[in-house]
Amino acid sequence: MSHDPILQIDTIEVLYEQAILAVKGVSLHVQPGQIVVLLGANGAGKSTTLKAASNLVRAERGEVVKGRILYQGQEITRSAPHDLVANGLVQVLEGRHCFAQLTVEENLLTGAFARKASRRQLQADLEEIYKLFPRLQVRRKSLAGYTSGGEQQMLAIGRALMSKPKLVLLDEPSMGLAPQVVEEIFEIIHRLNQQSGVSFLIAEQNINVALRHAHCAYVVENGRIASEGTAQQMAERGNLQDFYLGRAAAKRTVAA
Repeated sequence: MSHDPILQIDTIEVLYEQAILAVKGVSLHVQPGQIVVLLGANGAGKSTTLKAASNLVRAERGEVVKGRILYQGQEITRSAPHDLVANGLVQVLEGRHCFAQLTVEENLLTGAFARKASRRQLQADLEEIYKLFPRLQVRRKSLAGYTSGGEQQMLAIGRALMSKPKLVLLDEPSMGLAPQVVEEIFEIIHRLNQQSGVSFLIAEQNINVALRHAHCAYVVENGRIASEGTAQQMAERGNLQDFYLGRAAAKRTVAA
């Protein structure tokens, strides 16, 4: 594994609408071939951190006002999102965001839009996605809006993979899904990481499943990194749940 991070975030601050400070001095890194998870409660700053890395935060009237973001050693703090996709950095947004009136296969093909691939290559890429997600092959002619939540999450990930990414930013993949489906999705992420070397930065609230498949983890609380370590170190900690219930901040306030 290379010593140079594929993604490096250095003390960024993100401001929404020139007034709301959502992320306050966050620093983290993802090594090539790693699965790194961001853990924390709703509103902690996980999604904003991912959107800052993909520069989708600007679509929500947000801006990185301090710090810098590097991808493969190059600063990308203000790079256009479509340029990042073309260079192998792609985000799967929270809530899946499939094109409901397109078929499953048409949705997948939109993921290859930034590439200049031949029809033969696109067909081969589709077959690879269908091997990973057999359910998508069964539903390939169905409108995406009529598929289940789990199938839509698989579709969103499959669409991202059609761009041939080196790094996938994945936001809350388990949200609203049955435990069995969540396990299936994380197993596929693990397989992609092991077999193809795709790196992942995943914002997730499901502590157990996330740490079981990750190499490293960061805990985000109130827009800051509150804790970090290897997945094993974090799994062995007894107070991770505090960050989700707000007890960690309360304990520090009382102690002060």
